[in-house]
Amino acid sequence: MIRQTWWLTHRQLKALARQPGVLVITLMQPVVWLFLFGNLFRRIVDLPGFGAGSYLDYLVPGIVVMNAVSANMWAGMTTIDEIERGTLDRFLTAPVRRGAIMNANVIVAAASTALQSTIIVLLGWAAGAHYPGGVFGPVALVVLSMVLGTVFTGLSNAFGMAVRQRESVIGLSIFLLLPLTFLSTAFMAESLMPGWMQGVAAANPVNWSLEAARGALAASVDWPMLLGRGGWLLALAAAMVWLSTLTFGGYQRKV
Repeated sequence: MIRQTWWLTHRQLKALARQPGVLVITLMQPVVWLFLFGNLFRRIVDLPGFGAGSYLDYLVPGIVVMNAVSANMWAGMTTIDEIERGTLDRFLTAPVRRGAIMNANVIVAAASTALQSTIIVLLGWAAGAHYPGGVFGPVALVVLSMVLGTVFTGLSNAFGMAVRQRESVIGLSIFLLLPLTFLSTAFMAESLMPGWMQGVAAANPVNWSLEAARGALAASVDWPMLLGRGGWLLALAAAMVWLSTLTFGGYQRKV
C-alpha cells in the first residue's frame, strides 16, 4: 500500500509540476479578497463586540480556509478527467489497491493546499498582519487548511465518481463555497451574527477550522479549542476519504 501510494503520488506531483500556472491562477481570487476585504472593511473592528484589533489579522485565517475549500472542491474534475482518458480504468484493473489511488489524490491535494496557504499567510504578514503566538499559529493554520481541504477533496472525488459529469461538480462547488464561507466566522465575528447563523456555524466544518486556527494564532494558544475543533475536523476528513474510497468499488462494478 505505501509503495503504491508513493508511486501514484509521484505521478500526480510530476503532472502538477508541469503546470505551475494552475496554482498561481487559483491563488488570484484569495489574494484579491485578502487585500480588497482587508482594506474595504478594516474599520469593522470598531464595532462593539467584534473582539479583534486588526481586521487583517482576523481576515487571514478566513482567506486561507476559503481558499482550501475553493481549491479542493474541484478535485472531482481531475477524477472525471482520469475516467475520460481511461487512466482510472487501467488502475482499477491493475494490482493497485483502491486505497492507494485515493491516498495519492489526498496527498497531492494537501501538498497543493499547504503551498497556497503558506503563500497567503506570508502575503498577509507582508501586508501587516500579526501572528502573536509566533510561528506555531501560522503552521497550525496551514495544517488545518490541509485537513479541511481533505474533507472537500474526498467529497468532490466521491461526487465526481458517482455522477461523472463536469457540470455537476461545478454546480456543487458553486452551491457550497459561498454559503459555507459566509455561514462561518471567516469575515464576521460570531457575536455579531444573527442567532440562526450562529447555530449553522456551530455545525459548519469550515467554522471548525476557523475556530481551531484562531485558537492556535492567539498570543496564548487555546488548546481546548484547537484540539476539540481540530479533532472533529480530522474525523470528518477521515470519513470523507473512506466514502470516496468506497465509490471506487461502485464505479468498478459498473465498468
